Amino acid sequence: MNKTANIKLRDTSKKRILKDKLVLGIVVLLSIVTISPIVLIIGELVRKGYKQISLEFLIKNTPDTYSAMTALANGESIPGGIANGIIGTLIMVVIAAALAIPIGIITGIYLYENPGKRMANFTRSLSDILQGVPSIVLGLISYLWVVKHVTMGYSALAGSVSLAIMMLPMIVRSTEETLKMIPASLKEAAMALGTPYYKVIIRVLIPTGFSGLLTGILLGISRVLGETAPLMLTALGSTMINLDITKPTSAIPLLIWEFYNDPNMIDLIWSSSLMLMIIVLLLNIISKQIAGKRR
Repeated sequence: MNKTANIKLRDTSKKRILKDKLVLGIVVLLSIVTISPIVLIIGELVRKGYKQISLEFLIKNTPDTYSAMTALANGESIPGGIANGIIGTLIMVVIAAALAIPIGIITGIYLYENPGKRMANFTRSLSDILQGVPSIVLGLISYLWVVKHVTMGYSALAGSVSLAIMMLPMIVRSTEETLKMIPASLKEAAMALGTPYYKVIIRVLIPTGFSGLLTGILLGISRVLGETAPLMLTALGSTMINLDITKPTSAIPLLIWEFYNDPNMIDLIWSSSLMLMIIVLLLNIISKQIAGKRR
């Protein structure tokens, strides 16, 4: 009997081990299938985009069609770069973040503190709806609100407003969800010590949930960095570096679209896309380092 039981136990163990290996193999295979498109995209960007990446590419404005055509005819690299797009992107993203982050965090705190109120439920639903609105629609709204009535023309400010509207829902929802994960006893302990309500939020809740808040902000910024449609209706674009936020300015996504419409600028499409990916990657790395230190 004991021998029979041992044999059955060994057979059962072998079957379990076999099933574990089979499931592990399936998981590994599906993981490879999932990440393979990302690897292929990055590989294609690096393969086709590294040729134009240089100091000149970062500090000079976009070339004209004649210069690009002449360089291609001579078998040379296209002169010029995307400095106007890099500066324009940074300006608009910084202004958009300055508009969206305070409003988004304050709104998220309101939703966290008033979960059952009608106004909070309406705001939460509105935020979810806004998150699903196509970017071109938000660009059109910014055009009607800002371009037509505030700046009286295309500008970096109008582009920033459209990007800020896109960032808001993600920051609001990430703030609310982050604060929900903070133990309620932490807040109660601070208030039991006589700490004013606003100090509990500023000194306890926000620092405790800093990593989650930063992640939401980063996701919002990463989303708007590659947007083209709203900027076409608001910022319009510029061939020169423009520091005046009330005037038209360029951005890397806008330059990619412009290069796409010019057959002589094909090489710059890949280099600009690679540069945009590098900026997003650096932003992710920096934010993770900051979040790690604060944790």
